Amino acid sequence: MNQSRRQSRARTSTTTHRAAASPVVLAYSGGLDTSVILQWIQDTYHCPVVAFCADLGQGEDLQAIKKKALAVGASKVYMEDLREVFVKDYVFPMLRANAVYEGSYLLGTSIARPLIARRQVEIARKEKAMAVSHGATGKGNDQVRFELTYVALSPNIRIIAPWREWDLQSRQDLVAYAKARRIPITVTKAKPYSMDLNLLHISYEGGILEDPWAAPPESMFQMTVSPERAPNKSQSIEIEYANGDPIAVDGIRLSPASLLAHLNTLGGKHGIGRVDLVENRYIGIKSRGVYETPGGTILHAAHRGLESLTLDREVLHVRDSLIPKYAELVYNGYWFAPERLMLQRAIDEAQQPVSGTVRLKLYKGNCTVTGRRSAQSLYRQTLATFEEDEGFNQQDAGGFIRLNALRLALGANRGKRKA
Repeated sequence: MNQSRRQSRARTSTTTHRAAASPVVLAYSGGLDTSVILQWIQDTYHCPVVAFCADLGQGEDLQAIKKKALAVGASKVYMEDLREVFVKDYVFPMLRANAVYEGSYLLGTSIARPLIARRQVEIARKEKAMAVSHGATGKGNDQVRFELTYVALSPNIRIIAPWREWDLQSRQDLVAYAKARRIPITVTKAKPYSMDLNLLHISYEGGILEDPWAAPPESMFQMTVSPERAPNKSQSIEIEYANGDPIAVDGIRLSPASLLAHLNTLGGKHGIGRVDLVENRYIGIKSRGVYETPGGTILHAAHRGLESLTLDREVLHVRDSLIPKYAELVYNGYWFAPERLMLQRAIDEAQQPVSGTVRLKLYKGNCTVTGRRSAQSLYRQTLATFEEDEGFNQQDAGGFIRLNALRLALGANRGKRKA
């Protein structure tokens, strides 16, 4: 798009969106996109911008990000360590539900967005802001996740989505905009894929990964070694649970964030948690994503292992029937929707007896449950044994089978009558 058209669009936007001096709260990461957005909002809406950066375990230099936001013109910067809140109030409830999207994805990016958006809304109230803004594009899921949360928590808040408003269409456009306005960015060769990192996972998509036949390069992975390079000796660990939540590893009690970080290290060492899938985005596009979720993969396996011992059969089956819907709600951004909250209450009620200890073996990309024990166990060896038992009359099974086979016999006889 030529420069005159962009200038014309900018003049139109300035006239249309000229606003009072109340600020906009921007979800700010410090990267090229959100740095340009920070400046673009000031240029377009003529209002101050409050930058908000959440520490969810991405391992970045938050002070450097704060300095950059101020250099680009942020009127105020909120830097918040939300790692414990993230794991305790978002990751753990999702793990209690055993949520997996389309059979593979443990929802690491999906579950981070409602927490960031919630804090934006809270900061907007505190700062008396006119609007909130994010850097998600018009093709992806994140725009939906951010904005559904905004509306669920503050129905009348104004939302600014620059990628759906401006004329900038490419990374080159953003770099040119940044240079023209002296935005402090480090211009490097574009990464061959995009990444999103937090305590639960790291995701990779776009660029060279857009070809679903192309294998991801080994140099890409950051949280895990390849199974081929993992230790040749297995490692056994024990995870203790209370009411569906992990509380200790190998007898050492840890906070939620510390526990997940520790399991990330152990799982990464053994090459656990890599996933490569083509998923269905909410807006209708298929997208190839590659993920590393080492700690989450271990916790998922451990949790299911303990549930097999402690949950009633029908409760387990009903809950399992809800997993696809629950995972879909998280993936699509409905964390604060009434249906997700309803499902969570039912799931958490079922989790009350899920307490005990699970033993797992970690070995070359595999995470295998090798033992489980619980004071809440429904397993009775005296009933399950193939040896002589007490309390079970095997002759009772004949009547049980005949009653359950009755409808099958009726159906078969009906067919004979027709013949």
